[in-house]
Amino acid sequence: MVNAIVLLNVERDKVNDVAERLAEMQGVSEVYSVAGRYDLVAIIRVRSNEDLADTVTNHMRNVKGILKTETMLAFRAYSRHDLERVFSIGAQ
Repeated sequence: MVNAIVLLNVERDKVNDVAERLAEMQGVSEVYSVAGRYDLVAIIRVRSNEDLADTVTNHMRNVKGILKTETMLAFRAYSRHDLERVFSIGAQ
């Protein structure tokens, strides 16, 4: 499992539209509107680095209204939830 956090600057009048488009995208598990330097934060959870590259460079890039992104790759998750187990249900 590859986890990444994408910080996004978005055109002011398109924040809601961009958030909704991202939330519908395969690999994007959550999208948050936030205060501060960025407008949105997208959490990506995919199976491989190739899937991450496809999500960020092929799919997110085509969403109109995104001005700038910064992608952070997570090395390790510290959580009370067993994310690997949750995302492996039904996988063969």
